[in-house]
Amino acid sequence: MNLLLCEYRDGVRVPPGNRIVYDVARNEARFGGGAASGHALVWELARDDRKEGVKLSAEVDLDAGEEYLMRCDRVDFPPGGVAYRHTHEGPGIRCLLRGAIRIESEGRSTEIGPFGAWFESGPEPVFAAASETEETAFVRVLILPRRLLGERSIRYLDEEDAAKPKVQRYTVLVDEPIEPGA
Repeated sequence: MNLLLCEYRDGVRVPPGNRIVYDVARNEARFGGGAASGHALVWELARDDRKEGVKLSAEVDLDAGEEYLMRCDRVDFPPGGVAYRHTHEGPGIRCLLRGAIRIESEGRSTEIGPFGAWFESGPEPVFAAASETEETAFVRVLILPRRLLGERSIRYLDEEDAAKPKVQRYTVLVDEPIEPGA
């Protein structure tokens, strides 16, 4: 299965399915189908990645015996904010909305600017450092085990980091079970 992120600058209407439509101007997300009249991001679980507007595609392994959900959330950092080394219980594609962020993972450091996208596998440790001079925000869609419905998926690798105050704000926009075969 592929997780796709598609970008549509002039609006979009998509049919029902395992997808999330994010209206950039309204900061609203909907699961299933839907429309946005302006700039929109659409994450979709699909069998192939040959779709219009694909910005990033990543193969995700879904265990046939497991039930999953799609979560769309937004993370906002103040200037100089960091996300200490952590993992998630599932893969996801992120898209930076504003500011700048440096992602360190798999021995690489990548600088990302507005509407740049990146994939995180879930179990691979990640460290993120937001811009020192401006507010930074990204929106992401994760594929998670359904048992995490309403629960956080992050796990900090160092106990002392887990105990530190977090400066980022985390807002869940959509948390919906995936429909098998949709």
